[in-house]
Amino acid sequence: MRWTDDRSGNVEDRRGLGGGAVVGGGLGTLIIAAIVFFLGGDPSAILSSGSGSGSPRTEQRQLSEKELKIREFVQMVTAENEETWTKIFADNGMQYQPAKVILFENTTQSGCGTAQAAMGPFYCPADQSVYMDMSFFKELQTQFGAQVSEFTIAYVMAHEIGHHVQTLIGTTQKVDELRRSGQYSEEEMNRVSVATELQADFYAGVWAKQTDAREKILEPGDIDAAISAAEAVGDDNIQKRSQGYVNQESFTHGSSAQRKEWFMKGYNTGDIRQGDTFNQLLK
Repeated sequence: MRWTDDRSGNVEDRRGLGGGAVVGGGLGTLIIAAIVFFLGGDPSAILSSGSGSGSPRTEQRQLSEKELKIREFVQMVTAENEETWTKIFADNGMQYQPAKVILFENTTQSGCGTAQAAMGPFYCPADQSVYMDMSFFKELQTQFGAQVSEFTIAYVMAHEIGHHVQTLIGTTQKVDELRRSGQYSEEEMNRVSVATELQADFYAGVWAKQTDAREKILEPGDIDAAISAAEAVGDDNIQKRSQGYVNQESFTHGSSAQRKEWFMKGYNTGDIRQGDTFNQLLK
C-alpha cells in the first residue's frame, strides 16, 4: 500500500500508558468473540459481561520505533477515510462527522464497556470510536489463515468506519430498534446482523475504490490481501476452525463468499447507493 502525506488528529494512542487490568482470555476467548462480534457491531454485551482477572497494570513504557510507525500508518488511513467519506457524504447532501480511532493493548475503557484485546477491532456506537489492539493481526494470520499486509489493516479499519457510517445515517439505530422490539426470532436477527456486516464490507470496498481514485494508494496484491482477510473472517471459515462444522442459521457476519462478494461490489462500483444489503438479503 502506498503511503500518502495525510495524517489525522483523531487517533488516540493508549499503548504503553499502563492502567486497567489484564483480563483473562486467550485464543479460546478470541475464537468465541470472533464468531459473535468479529470485525464490527456493538460489542457491549460481551464487553460488559466479561469477568476479567489479573493484576492491575500500572507500568508505563516507551513505544518502539515499530509501534510509532504503526501509529503513523493508522493516522494516515484514518485521514484517508475522513477525506473520502467527507466527499461521499457531501455528494449525497449530508455532512460527515469523523470517528475517533483508539489504539490500545490488553484492555481499555470504551463507551461500550471494557474493551479487551481478545475482541479484535470493533466500533462502539456509544462513543463513535474504533478500538484496535494491533496484536489481533498476528492472530488473523496464524489462527484464521489470512494474508496480512498493510492493506489488511486498512481494510479492517475501513470496515469498522463503515459501521460508523451506518451510525451516522441511522442504520445502526434501526437495527437496534428491531432487536429491542422482541418481535423477531434469533435466526431472523442473525440475518439482520449479516446484512449489517456485509454492508460494512461494501462500504470498505467503496472507500478503497474512491480513495485509490484520488490518491493512488493501491499496489499489486492489496485487493487480494483485503479479500483474503474478508474470506478468513467469514462465519463458515471461523466455525470450521473453531468447532469443526458449519451452522448457517447461526451466521452473524456472512460467509467467506458473501464477504468477498460485497467488498468487491463496493470496490467495483464505488457507489454507496449500491450497498442495500438489507433488501437483497432479507427477502
